[in-house]
Amino acid sequence: MCMAELRFSGGFLPEDAVCTHQQPGCPQFRGIINFLELGKLERNAGGSICKRKNFGVKHRPPGHSGWFVAAVMDVCLSSELREVPCTPDGCLEPAAAAGSLQEDGTGGPPGDSNKIEPSLHSLQRFVPTDYASYTQEHYLFAGTKIVIQESIESYGAVVWPGATALCQYLEEHTEELNLQDAKILEIGAGPGLVSIVASILGAQVTATDLPDVLGNLQYNLLKNTLKHAAHLPEVRELVWGESLEQHFPKPTFYYDYVLASDVVYHHYFLDKLLTTMAYLCQPGTVLLWANKFRFSTDYEFLDKFKQVFDTTLLAEFPESSVKIFKGILKWD
Repeated sequence: MCMAELRFSGGFLPEDAVCTHQQPGCPQFRGIINFLELGKLERNAGGSICKRKNFGVKHRPPGHSGWFVAAVMDVCLSSELREVPCTPDGCLEPAAAAGSLQEDGTGGPPGDSNKIEPSLHSLQRFVPTDYASYTQEHYLFAGTKIVIQESIESYGAVVWPGATALCQYLEEHTEELNLQDAKILEIGAGPGLVSIVASILGAQVTATDLPDVLGNLQYNLLKNTLKHAAHLPEVRELVWGESLEQHFPKPTFYYDYVLASDVVYHHYFLDKLLTTMAYLCQPGTVLLWANKFRFSTDYEFLDKFKQVFDTTLLAEFPESSVKIFKGILKWD
């Protein structure tokens, strides 16, 4: 099921619940996750609807309340149909729905690259500018209650597992990382949790993402840092691999850290992502990348990452399959 088409209604999906929708991209699934708080599923595309009755809210795990949103959307990413690419809002990519991944992880059958639009700008049409529903999710990091406005209608409006893991790592290693007044850029900031935590910990943060994500990102940053951060974070547009020298000229922009969380998933722009990571890193820059590893292409990207960066595994979270890596750009 395309995760962009789910609606949260405050219910509980039991372990034996099955989505009976037969459209491509809507896999049969059982026992998605323990205590998954999702009572009603709706399919909006094509007028077809798949619903579950409301079973009533049951237990919620301790800690932040936003865990279930990413968990629900993860069904799409970790389903049996994971070889079918999704756009960032969870919809199937029509130009490549029948394709397979190339060895470089860029997606699509070899020789058919002309069928894939070359620019990340093309993905903007899949990202809604006015989400129909938001949830206010609560997190606690650096001794501060953080409220994030999220929407499951867009991948870029959800806090993913890699983000919470990276926030935990930053919080636990603040002094070691010397974050006070450090200059940080986050790639693919989404709803902004990582940038918020880094700001609260004292860093000077630039949060970047695609244009249609920036409104919600700016809202969350201001709401959570205005009274809690010495440096208000900046929001900038960043389209991977495009106009980097124009928008981020090296003589002007230097960062102590580049942060990225769950930017590697089932999309066509892994090479552009790696190019962007390398471009933003100068001598002395440390890249911290946290990711939930779901697909073989994630590990293929890691292999390419290691060719460009001296790589150290900093932390693993087996319960969520998240790994955090430190990368130092190789200067051969």
